[in-house]
Amino acid sequence: MMMGGGGGGGMFHGPPGSGRGIGDRILDEDAFGKAYDHRVVTRFLPYILPHKLLVTVATLSMLVLTGSLVAGPWIIKLGIDGFIETRDLAGLSLVVGLFLLNAAVTCAAGYAQEVTIGMLGQRVLFRLRGDMFRHLQKMSLRFYDKTEVGRIMSRVQGDVYQLQEFAAVAVSTLGEILSLVGIVAALLLLSPKLGLISMTVLPVLVVAMIVWQPFAIKAFLRVRRAMSIVNGALNENITGVRVVQAMNRQDRNLELFDEKNRENYKSGLVASRLTAAVMPPVSFLSSLSIAMAIFFGAKMVTSEALEVGTMVAFVMYIQRFFIPVQMITMQYTQLQRSMASGIRIFQLLDTEPDLIDLQEARDLPRLKGQVDFRNVSYSYDPGQDVLKNVNLHVEPGETVAIVGPTGAGKTTLVSLMSRFYDVERGRGAILVDGQDIRDVTRRSLAGQMSMVLQEPSLFSTTVRENIKYKHEDATDDQMIAAAKAVGAHDFIMRMEDGYDTPLQERGVNLSVGQRQLVSFARAIVADPRILILDEATANIDSYTEMLIQRALDTLLQGRTAIVIAHRMSTIRGADKIVVLDMGEVVEVGTHDQLMDRDGLYSHLYQMNYAAMKEPLARD
Repeated sequence: MMMGGGGGGGMFHGPPGSGRGIGDRILDEDAFGKAYDHRVVTRFLPYILPHKLLVTVATLSMLVLTGSLVAGPWIIKLGIDGFIETRDLAGLSLVVGLFLLNAAVTCAAGYAQEVTIGMLGQRVLFRLRGDMFRHLQKMSLRFYDKTEVGRIMSRVQGDVYQLQEFAAVAVSTLGEILSLVGIVAALLLLSPKLGLISMTVLPVLVVAMIVWQPFAIKAFLRVRRAMSIVNGALNENITGVRVVQAMNRQDRNLELFDEKNRENYKSGLVASRLTAAVMPPVSFLSSLSIAMAIFFGAKMVTSEALEVGTMVAFVMYIQRFFIPVQMITMQYTQLQRSMASGIRIFQLLDTEPDLIDLQEARDLPRLKGQVDFRNVSYSYDPGQDVLKNVNLHVEPGETVAIVGPTGAGKTTLVSLMSRFYDVERGRGAILVDGQDIRDVTRRSLAGQMSMVLQEPSLFSTTVRENIKYKHEDATDDQMIAAAKAVGAHDFIMRMEDGYDTPLQERGVNLSVGQRQLVSFARAIVADPRILILDEATANIDSYTEMLIQRALDTLLQGRTAIVIAHRMSTIRGADKIVVLDMGEVVEVGTHDQLMDRDGLYSHLYQMNYAAMKEPLARD
């Protein structure tokens, strides 16, 4: 059986001419960035600056929250030293009121900060995802040929979420740093001597964090890699579930998945243990610092060099001192992840589509349908030509069948004609009505050209919206006429809601033949001048093919049609048959002419088509 051939400047760009694909350059899951990367922050600012009010409220809330947290122990000191020791209950009541007011301010500021940061994050997330989706829509098939879908989803979902968290983490980290500054200042103001004694444990904590950090990064990277492998296995087995069940591979696949899942489990345990390992030294050093403050502070109180309230405030400040230290340590890793995600996101957004319209590109007028391939050569990889010096002329309204063995370049030929890929300048040209398709807008070309593929691709929406997918301005009469023309109207009307029946993912609530009929209706609803059928009848039953063949007799009248097919009824009725072999045109003619030559076409016919002739006749 003959099958379709294969077809496939921003500041973060890799070196020009490096030969590395986009998947190699930007989709590295192992990247673990710096805690602060000026390039990422600079690119991220335009997403934040339009929300100045939210940023201002969040910043002010953070400052108020930090101030109120630092003020708490000082208020308690005032109450103890100024009023409890002097038994001034009236004054103490004022201090208690002040303390409660400070607590209320702390709650309000914390709430305002969380709400505004959440709103800011969601708005940034909304715009960033929209920009990424818009950019991905512009990317050519070459990009998708080289990039795994799972990795693209990881950029749009995981990395965007990580970068969204940057704003919250940055504000929180700044708040923790200011808290540390405020606490240290308070300690030194209360008693420089006792403050320095209490902070003697700090170098030990810093060393512990420096030692912990590399192990934590390694563990988090292992978790990311393991999770990526598990997600890939899930995606592969879910999308290929029919093959899995048909081949009865469930048990073996479960064994393989268990291996991957176990690695994910082990890596998660290691990361959890390392995360938990931060707590004991912090808690111990906090307790040690408090013990030192109590021991030396008591001596100072006894000698009347320190007030009781001051020592109490010291203990409270030391307790609060180690909380920001612990939070900053954890947020440092989060900032690294955010920076790495930002680099990958902006590298993707900076990747220029390799198929873009020229600035001076013009729109095509209404086409007659003449197509010319002039000395066209094309390669997906340098030095490996898939098409070699192809010359082909198609008259308006002519039906041309493209045949050849697997890998001959058939699908590449129609993909170039549809401008899924562009022929490199100097390696030939494709002309439509005498105009080089590289010099016209792709929108105007696609607007007068439709393609039906071997695997019909339907979307999770109604039948109506699937047929009108490319041409939403088409009327219902045009839609129904298209459906009737391809024999789809009757089965659509038998569905529960007719044209308003929702289709499930990939249209699985329709048979393969019904999905293909809907694809045909979608292709012709806007009356295209050029129709491309890429093995469009390969996977359908004989009855559905009969419906389509009857429709094609009418549909192809007045249209130029390029047909890749192995069904004899389509090929034999073609005005011209072009035989490709190893990327070259080796024969051109009608069925009878090519059979008389006893060349490659005749050989393929005898090998692959003769056995189909009799069954097709009975159909």
